[in-house]
Amino acid sequence: MEENLNNLSVLNWEQVKRLDVILTESIPIHGKWNFPTLEMKPRDIVKVVRCRMEERKIHVREVRLNGSAASHVLHEDSGLGYKDLDLIFCADLKGEVEFQTVKDIVLDSLLDFLPEAVNKEKITPVTLKEAYVQKMVKVCNDSDRWSLISLSNNSGKNVELKFVDSLRRQFEFSVDSFQIRLDSLLLFYECSENPMAETFHPSIVGESVYGDFNIALDHLQRKLICTRNPEEIRGGGLLKYCHLLVRGFRAASEAEMKLLERYMCSRFFIDFSDVAEQRRKLESYLQNHFVGLEDQV
Repeated sequence: MEENLNNLSVLNWEQVKRLDVILTESIPIHGKWNFPTLEMKPRDIVKVVRCRMEERKIHVREVRLNGSAASHVLHEDSGLGYKDLDLIFCADLKGEVEFQTVKDIVLDSLLDFLPEAVNKEKITPVTLKEAYVQKMVKVCNDSDRWSLISLSNNSGKNVELKFVDSLRRQFEFSVDSFQIRLDSLLLFYECSENPMAETFHPSIVGESVYGDFNIALDHLQRKLICTRNPEEIRGGGLLKYCHLLVRGFRAASEAEMKLLERYMCSRFFIDFSDVAEQRRKLESYLQNHFVGLEDQV
């Protein structure tokens, strides 16, 4: 399928440097009970998981950075706060066997990050899941085939590994629609003997899955809220919309957003129909998006 070049943009040197920091800084994955903290560089967990997927005959087409971290790379003062590290593995997931294999691979990969003094032989995948995984999600229907494994961080900076065969709706709003293709940088880490410099670094492409890259980036820089068809989003994008308002974003078109608010609310109440469910969803959202950022609210 031919790409729309308007949706793409090559990162400049400042953006490349921010991306490099994100992929090479160590993120603590906190264990429950007396399990030790895992120190994990994103570039390392990507390498380990990808290699093992290929060994198990699950083809990984490419790896991307998504979400608030991608927005931070493209515009440092995005106003969104840089929380979860969302890594997308675009892969061939044809059935339940592949989904289970991916889950097994991620849990097994965690062993690589345990301190050397730990006796790994007696640690089971179930134990690793209970100790280090905050949540697991799997969606498998006609339009969407993907799974998510979120690794716990006490300050809310979770490492989220998302394995996507197909995903119809990949964004909520234009400002969170950015994905950065990592393969060229990951290859550079593997092959280059010299460090990156302004005159010597790989060409890295960013994409807006909302549409025109420059328009979406302008929305991010000017803190404008814009979306389309929010009824396609689980929960209608309602909580993210409120989140953006709290962060000082405003509607690109007040009239259009007033109309879309009705669709957001309708979809939210369809997906979360009783008060207890609505409360759980709201509390979960606050926990995931505001813990550690209270001073910025």
